[in-house]
Amino acid sequence: MIDFYQIRSPLSQISEEQMHRFIRLLEQDLGEPMQKVSLEQYLADEFALLYVASGGSEGFFIEVFEQLKSRPCYILTSGESNSLAASMEILSYIHKHGGKGEILHGDTAAIASRVRALRAAYRAKARLQGKKLGCIGAPSDWLIASDFDAAAVQEKLGLGFVSIPMEELLTEIEKKTYETNDYTEMFLRMNFDREEIEKALHVYGAFKRLCRKYDLCGVSVRCFDLLDTVCTTGCLGLSILNAEGVYGGCEGDMPALLSMAVLGNLTDEPLFLCNPSRFDTKNGTAIFAHCTIPVTMLKDFCLNTHFESGIGVAVQGTFAEGPCTIFKCAGDLSRYHAQEGEILPVEYSEMLCRTQIKLQLDDFSYFLTKPINNHHIICRGHHAAAAEAFFQII
Repeated sequence: MIDFYQIRSPLSQISEEQMHRFIRLLEQDLGEPMQKVSLEQYLADEFALLYVASGGSEGFFIEVFEQLKSRPCYILTSGESNSLAASMEILSYIHKHGGKGEILHGDTAAIASRVRALRAAYRAKARLQGKKLGCIGAPSDWLIASDFDAAAVQEKLGLGFVSIPMEELLTEIEKKTYETNDYTEMFLRMNFDREEIEKALHVYGAFKRLCRKYDLCGVSVRCFDLLDTVCTTGCLGLSILNAEGVYGGCEGDMPALLSMAVLGNLTDEPLFLCNPSRFDTKNGTAIFAHCTIPVTMLKDFCLNTHFESGIGVAVQGTFAEGPCTIFKCAGDLSRYHAQEGEILPVEYSEMLCRTQIKLQLDDFSYFLTKPINNHHIICRGHHAAAAEAFFQII
C-alpha cells in the first residue's frame, strides 16, 4: 500500500473521480493499491507521496509547508488540470526555502519504478536504524584499502559496530555445540566427510551464539585464522548464517559486510559475497567466485573443501539464469557502485573459489579504474534504482 496526501485548489472544477483516474492507472503499474491519507498520517509515514491534483494548489501548500519542510516532498502530478504547473511552482518554493523534493511525472510505468525505488530506500534506512554489525578479529592483512568508518556509518544510518576478539570465537568453538535446524540436518545428510561437517557446524554454532550475545544483524570474521587454530574454516557457518538472514562476511571485511546490510535491506534477497576473478571485456562477461554462498540462492549444490586451504567444508553451487545486481559501497558510505547484469551458465573451474557465477555486464570501467576494493555483493533482480535512491536520502 502506497499512501498519498492530496492537495487541490478549492476553485478546481475537476471531480474527485477524475483526479483519481490517474491514481488508478498508477496502481496498475505499481501492482498494489494506493491510499489517500490525512496530513497526520502522511507525516507519520516513513515514505509517502504528495499528490498535487490541480492547479491553484500553491496557496494551500504554503499553509501546510511548515509541517512538511522537515522531509523531502515527492510530488505526484497527473498532467491534467494544471497539476504539473502547480507542482513546479511548489517545488521551486521548497527549494527556495531550503527543502528537498522532486516531481514524479510522465509515463506511469516510469513513475511506478521510481516510487518502488524510493520506498525500498526509505524502508531500508528505517530497518538499519538501531541495528549492529560485528567484526570478529581484525580485518585480514591483505585488505589494505578496505577501511571502515564506524562513526560515519553510525551518523548516516544509525547502524552500530561491535568489535569481538578472536579469542572469544575460539572459546565458543571449543564448546563443540550448535543448535540443530533444517540446514544443519541437510548438510549432515550430504555425501561428505561427516567429521568435517561437524567441525564446521561447531564454528557455525559459535557464530550464532556471538550474534545473539551482541545482538548483531551481521558479522564478518577473520576466517583464515581458523585454519591453524581449529583446522577448519568458517565457510559453512557463514553460508548458514546468510541463509537464515544474518549477514555473514569473511576476512573481517567490514565495507563488504556493510554493503551486504544495505543491499539486503533494500531487496530482501539472499546475497553472494564474492571476488571478481576474470573479465572477458570482448564478450562482456565476468566471473565472480567465493566459498560462502547461502544455499537459498542456488538451484543446486554439493559440498567441497575451502579453495585456498583444501580443508574444511564449503558450498559449491550453481545459479539459475536471470537478472542480477552487483553492489558495493565504501566503508564510510561516501560512494557506491550498483550495476545490473544477467546471470549466465558457467563452466566450473578448479582454479577458483568453490561457488562461481558468470555475469553478462555492459561495462567494466568501474572495476578497472575506480573499484571499491575487491569483495562485491551480488543478488537476484535489478535493483540499481533502489541503491541510487538510498544514497540520495542518507
